[in-house]
Amino acid sequence: MKEIVFLLEEASARAMLETLLPRMLADGIRFRCIVFEGKQDLMNQMARRIRGYLNPEARFIVLRDQDSAPDCRVVKEELVRRVRESGRAEHAAVRIACRELEAFYLADLAAVGQALGLPGLAGKQNKQKFRAPDYLGSPGRELHLLTKGRYQKVGSSRQIARHLDLDNERSASFRNFIRAIRRMVSILLA
Repeated sequence: MKEIVFLLEEASARAMLETLLPRMLADGIRFRCIVFEGKQDLMNQMARRIRGYLNPEARFIVLRDQDSAPDCRVVKEELVRRVRESGRAEHAAVRIACRELEAFYLADLAAVGQALGLPGLAGKQNKQKFRAPDYLGSPGRELHLLTKGRYQKVGSSRQIARHLDLDNERSASFRNFIRAIRRMVSILLA
């Protein structure tokens, strides 16, 4: 069975993916989201979960927030090392949401506005801090302030994902995440 398995640190990422992936995946490719109880749980269990996954056709994508780590490359290197421990590294990709998943949403304020009933948000996209939201210190706090408290991590993630522009280039981490999904789809279809 052709399948992409996402290993995630939080439920809001699953909510986003459950809405986003049906827009991206070809017929015959399934997806599964495995949500861990935070970063430490993800780090401690991911190699074992990948190693023990029974579907030999499965491909894996690990998604984790950078949060307060000073360098996302260091975070990624550690995740890649743990994926190698699984023995299935050639079937996996690791992606880091620079600072937080909410940077993906701040990169597409039109989608946030549509999802949350705030049509004026799209006009704020050209403000300097929203042109490259991966560099914001706390995208979640920014999104909460910008939406005047309407943003709720899980529910809003599901709503916003319906409207996200898959070709949006304002967040490099979102662009790289979408490319990883597309690459896994093409591998599974080959």
